[in-house]
Amino acid sequence: GGKKMTNATIALEEAAVLEPPQPDKKRKKMDRSGTTPRVTAFRYALLIFSLAMVLIPVYVLIITSFKGSAEADPSRTWFLPEVWQTQNWVRAWDALAAPIGRTFLLVIPSSIISAFLGSMNGFVLSRWRFPGANVVFTLILFGMFIPYQAVMIPLMKMVLTMGLPSGVPTLILAHVVYGIPITTLIFRNYYESIPQELIEASRVDGAGLLRTYFSVVLPISIPSFVVVLIWQFTSAWNDFLFALFLTNTNTGPVTLSLNNLAHGSIMADYGASMAGALIASAPTLVVYILLGKYFVGGLMAGSVKG
Repeated sequence: GGKKMTNATIALEEAAVLEPPQPDKKRKKMDRSGTTPRVTAFRYALLIFSLAMVLIPVYVLIITSFKGSAEADPSRTWFLPEVWQTQNWVRAWDALAAPIGRTFLLVIPSSIISAFLGSMNGFVLSRWRFPGANVVFTLILFGMFIPYQAVMIPLMKMVLTMGLPSGVPTLILAHVVYGIPITTLIFRNYYESIPQELIEASRVDGAGLLRTYFSVVLPISIPSFVVVLIWQFTSAWNDFLFALFLTNTNTGPVTLSLNNLAHGSIMADYGASMAGALIASAPTLVVYILLGKYFVGGLMAGSVKG
């Protein structure tokens, strides 16, 4: 009899172990991310609200660019045009075509030159521990925190003293110089994440500082170059202050011509101004659409050391 009781007890214990635990009916339902439906709904509502705040101005830009002068009135901002017209786009393109070409001549060399200078600075400051390296790096970073407005008058005096012409070449020089701090910071942080063993291996093979940079470091710097090139491209393309001081309407970039198209703060021609704004912003939008994922990946590439 005792043996039968023992076997029954063991069977009951095994059944209790194999039986899955019953869910707690009082526990709140969770989704796969571990949040409650209310939290998930709040997140989606916040995302939709943020998206609406971004898309509403774009909606106004697009519909106004197709309105005639009679319909392009603040009282009819939200209404679709009764007659869709393309004259605004033709006038905007005629006014901005040449400045857009000059802007490409500005942003491409300034982005590439500042990227290479920042890359070399970042490599030296991260791998060559010369006396005062941290002081030099700190002084370079000071350039990031000086407002452009504070240097315009000294910059103008220096440009006039040096006899530099008003136009794209002078703007390239300005954007290269003022782009060095941010490019140096990005590359230095990225190169700090490169394993020291890789640098030491190149030294064992007899490579010097420059050979190590060009043969070992530069080929693996593509993520940081993508980040810097996108950053500098956007910064130079959207610049207005340097263009206002260092160029004029006939030699300046698209931002200056766009301001003239809108007649400054008067904005007498709403339709052409809106079409011009869309045309002027298209290149940077295309760059972010095509390279946005590489931009985020490049920023994260130097966030983890080793």
